[in-house]
Order: sequence, then structure tokens, then C-alpha cells
Amino acid sequence: MQMYDVIVVGAGPAGCTASKVLAEKGYKVLLVEKFKMPRYKSCSGVLIKKSMELVKTYFGEDVPESAMCTPTENRGMIFTNDEGKEYRFEQEGLNVWRSHFDGWLAKKAGESGAEVRDGVALSCTEQDGIVEVSLHGENNYTESARYVIDGEGVVGTLKQKITREIPGYITTFQTFNEGSIDLDPHYFYAYLQPELSEYDAWFNVKDDLLVLGVSVKDTEKISHYYGRFIAYMEEKHHLRISRQTKGEKWLMPHIRPGCRVDYGVGRILFAGEIAGFLNPMGEGISVGMESGYCAASAIMKNFDEPQIVYEVYKQSTENLKSYMQRQWSLVGGMAGTFREME
Repeated sequence: MQMYDVIVVGAGPAGCTASKVLAEKGYKVLLVEKFKMPRYKSCSGVLIKKSMELVKTYFGEDVPESAMCTPTENRGMIFTNDEGKEYRFEQEGLNVWRSHFDGWLAKKAGESGAEVRDGVALSCTEQDGIVEVSLHGENNYTESARYVIDGEGVVGTLKQKITREIPGYITTFQTFNEGSIDLDPHYFYAYLQPELSEYDAWFNVKDDLLVLGVSVKDTEKISHYYGRFIAYMEEKHHLRISRQTKGEKWLMPHIRPGCRVDYGVGRILFAGEIAGFLNPMGEGISVGMESGYCAASAIMKNFDEPQIVYEVYKQSTENLKSYMQRQWSLVGGMAGTFREME
């Protein structure tokens, strides 16, 4: 068993950013990811301009072409509200596969000095200024650190064991299809009509595949809403599917008005989706990276004062929470269904 300064759980944008920032400043860091990298992540894979800027700031270079898919350029988002009115938001962006993007982030964290390891975090306990993390790889074993940053993503089994709270989820279902549609592939489209989903429905293009998805609170309603969404897209945008290549279910946090954030417990900080840092419309890369950076910074600035790390982290992310609340207000202003959502 080794002693690390920080063990980071989860090699997504939050965990990789925290690991790189800490490692390049000389801290001994273990980054643990339960799946072998590069691992798959269900996501729109749209990097908004803010995410692109954060990659440059935290990782020192632009997103590599190897992480991108076609069309590489994303030009913004187009929302259709519950009354059928369109709202266009033009913005520079990139279209990436999260498996390649997250794999590149983890590689950069490793190049900065973090030890990157496959393994599942089973439990986490703090005692006498040390946090012990039980891990499962080829066998079960324990590693220790002064701090832990939990950025394991939406499911958050480690957080559930720590807080003994069961989070609320939205289930997403999306398919990848060969076919045609009368929409510009350079945009991400979100549909807020309640007859199409219980949260939102969406369309975008990745490597010439038409991606169509719906989100539900009740998984038994997936087929109902997906069928209605496909029929809607056929009627409104002349969708024609020749072959479905893949379908997948995933989970995302159920973000509610107020945008609750869980910052952590003691020497264990939560970052990214598991903390609640997620744009109400599902964009989590930028806030994940920023929350990972803030968690790392709070630890570095107050390494020997653990009693104030939590509060420093909380204060440093107030602007992120305000950003999420503004985004909620924006979406609520477009669609009454979001203003009333619980």
C-alpha cells in the first residue's frame, strides 16, 4: 500500500483535469478509472467554445484531431420549445467522440506525472487524517491518500456509500442510424415538447450517423417517446432511416431548479456530474473541467489545513453554480415545461 497526496476516482473531464493540475505541481496522484481507457461514454460529444478554451488553459494545447468526428465543426444549438418555437444559439464548437477525447485527457494527466490505473473504487473511509480507498483490479486491495477527489460520473457508487443517498436519474436512450434528414449537421438540436420526452429529445450527427435520442424518468416509456420522436422527425424534417447501427441506454443526473451541488465530505471532494455540476441541458464537459480544477486548487492551496479545503472549494465554484442556475432560467424562459419541472 502506497501513500498518495491525492487519489482521483474517474478519468472523465473532472478527474483528468484535477489529476493533471495536481501532478504537474509535484503532488503524488493516483488516477483510477473503472474501465480500461479509452472507454466509451454516451454523450453528445459537443465541445462548446468554453470547453475548448478550458482544454487550452488546463492541458496546454488544442483538442487533437484524433478525438474529433465529422462534421468536426459544431456551430451551436437549436432549441424547439413546448409550443414549437425555435431558438438558435450560434457558437463555435467541436464535435468529438468522448472515448477518444477522455482517453487523450487521461494520457495528458499521465504525461504530467499522475499514475493512471484501471480499477473500481469499492469504498472510501477517512480516519486520523488519512483516506483509505478500497479498490478492485485483478484482486481487492487498498491505497491511501491525504485527499480524494471523486469524479466517477453519474452513477457514483462511491458517493452513494459515503453519503448513503440515492440520487435521482434521468434515463437517456439514443440510436445511431444510417439515413438522411433535412437538417444542417453542424448543429445540435434539442426538442422540449412534453409529448416527445419527459425531459428533452435531441438530434445530432457523428461520422455521418444520425443520432436520435429521448430522455425519460420512467424507463418503461422509452419505446413510447422514442416512437413519437421518430414520427415527429419524419414529419417535420423528412427523416429517413435505412439502418440502425446501435441503440444504447445511459443515465444522467436529474437536474432540478436550484441546481443542488454536493461538494464532498471531510477530505473527500466531489467534482463533475457526481457533484451535480451539469448544465440543465446536459452539457457537462466545461463545468466538469472547472470543478475538477477548483477541487485540485483548493487542496493545493490548503493542503495542511483540511478543515478549510471544503469551504474554499465551495466558494471557488459559486460561479459555476450561478452559471447552471442561469442556464436553467434560460431554458425555463423558453419552455414552460421546464419552469414547472420537479
